[in-house]
Amino acid sequence: AFAAGCTRTTRTVLVVPEARAAGPSTAATLGVPPGHLPKPGECRVWIPGVPPGRQPRPRSRSCDGIAAAAPAGSWILYRPTADRKVVHARIVDERRAGLIVRIRVFEAESGRFVREETP
Repeated sequence: AFAAGCTRTTRTVLVVPEARAAGPSTAATLGVPPGHLPKPGECRVWIPGVPPGRQPRPRSRSCDGIAAAAPAGSWILYRPTADRKVVHARIVDERRAGLIVRIRVFEAESGRFVREETP
């Protein structure tokens, strides 16, 4: 006679979250040197990941029509005249130039993230 034994197998699956890149995210810090911020009441195009000396010129200009000149993935930095202590970063869509998808507000001096707004 053939006798079959019962075998019980237990399997443990570990789920490990992906490692994040070192350093703070761009959502937490502005990452723009203070000397490269636009003047109060003006705007400038900023391309994240591009060194300050290689950013598009002019550094500061009127905000009129600037969205049309903003390439995909760039930020339009704006310093309100009413609150000079903050910088608004209008985030341009990664694929469509000129389309603002979100607005992040940062402290001008420290670069610390304050809040996010809907365009």
